[in-house]
Amino acid sequence: MVLTPKGLRFRGRLLPCSIGKGGLSPTKIEGDGATPIGCHRIVGLYYRADRVAKPTSWAQPISHRDLWSDAADDPRYNTHVHRPYGCSHETLHRGDPLYDLILITDWNWPKATPGHGSAIFLHQWRRPGFPTEGCIAFSRTHMRWLVRNIELGTRLMVPPLAADTQRKSGLD
Repeated sequence: MVLTPKGLRFRGRLLPCSIGKGGLSPTKIEGDGATPIGCHRIVGLYYRADRVAKPTSWAQPISHRDLWSDAADDPRYNTHVHRPYGCSHETLHRGDPLYDLILITDWNWPKATPGHGSAIFLHQWRRPGFPTEGCIAFSRTHMRWLVRNIELGTRLMVPPLAADTQRKSGLD
C-alpha cells in the first residue's frame, strides 16, 4: 500500500482517504494530529462483532472493555488495554461507526517510545476529506474492501508528500 496525493494505492485500486489534521510528519509526537511518514506494517485487525461479520481469520472482536492507551507516562502506552484503565486512552468500542473495522499499524509499537505518538490506525472516515488525529481513514465501502484484501504484515508506505500537493488533493 502506498499513500499518494490522490489516495491510497493498493492492489491496482486507488482508494480516496483522509490523513491527519497535522498533515504528514517525519517527527510524529503524541497529540500533533500528524500522520507519520515512513514504512509501517499492518499488525492487527479489530472489528465490532455486533455490527460487522468477522472479515478475516486473524481479525479480533472488540467489546465495550477495549481501549488503546495514549498515556505516554504509562508502561502500557500505545497498546491495547481494557477497562478499568485510569490513564488517558482511546475507546475502541465507539457509538459511531468509525472503529467498526480497525487495521492496526506498527507505528511506535510494540516497544513504544513515550510521546512519540500512538494509535495510527486505518479506519472509516467521518465524511470525505474530514481529517483524522493522525490515522488514515476511508469510506465504509473502501474500508470493507481493504480488510477483505489485506494480509497481516502488509506494508504501508507513507512517503513525504509536498504540503501544497496534500492541500490540492484533499488529503489533509
